[in-house]
Amino acid sequence: MMNTLRTIILLTALTLGLVFIGGMIGGQQGALFALIIAGAINMGSYWFSDKIVIKMYRGRQVTSGPLFDVVAEICQANRLPMPKVYTLPQPTPNAFATGRNPEHAVVAATEGILNVLTRDELKGVMAHEMSHVMHRDILIGSIAATIAGAITYLAHMAQWSAIFGGFGRNDEDSNPIALIALAIIAPMAAMMIQMAISRSREYEADKGGAQLCGNPLSLANALRKLENANQNKPMPRVNEATAHMFIVSPLRGGGVTALFTTHPPMAERIRRLEAMTVTTGLHTP
Repeated sequence: MMNTLRTIILLTALTLGLVFIGGMIGGQQGALFALIIAGAINMGSYWFSDKIVIKMYRGRQVTSGPLFDVVAEICQANRLPMPKVYTLPQPTPNAFATGRNPEHAVVAATEGILNVLTRDELKGVMAHEMSHVMHRDILIGSIAATIAGAITYLAHMAQWSAIFGGFGRNDEDSNPIALIALAIIAPMAAMMIQMAISRSREYEADKGGAQLCGNPLSLANALRKLENANQNKPMPRVNEATAHMFIVSPLRGGGVTALFTTHPPMAERIRRLEAMTVTTGLHTP
């Protein structure tokens, strides 16, 4: 509940930021134009996300085997629509979900995940991905990306406005220094909020996944293994634009601060899952 409320608040903040920045630079028409441009780009990606990402990572659809069986078991037990299931030819263990709605969903896992996780841990991971599908997190992420993209587009407009003399509601009152500051600060603030939304949805998917599989510790143990494997040997040729989709970040950690990461701290994710065994009694030894 708290993560859902936080997502709503963050999306509201993004929207208000768009309205404010649009009003400063180009008025309502400027904000609307930027929103349309960003929306066309991101909604196109949202509508065809399953085909785009699967092709990008050379996924192969499976209709049998351990991965398919685990997903089918989760869906049958929780009366969920069965998604398409894909494997990715990658040795580094990881997984993601995509698709525009539960009826057109895709869940995928690397081939390496079967060599690292037990069946219960694999079930926890795929339950996490099915939770993303249930909560329509691909749509939420696309909306956040659209608004953040519109703010970034407006910031670029502000930058050119400062260089060429302004094109806001009142060019005589334009302040080039303020416009330059806006062009720098606005995209960073929008990205920080967008990343915060992504982290919030990961917490929610962890919680939902633990409920779907019935054992928070299965997911907690899986996350610990996946984090270690991806830090020791990150996935090669990862598109940074898709990194947020994976259950653990496929990118090696470095100088990026926590405010600009798409995933919450792993220690906190595991702590919350372990706490669920006490507060909910889901896990039965």
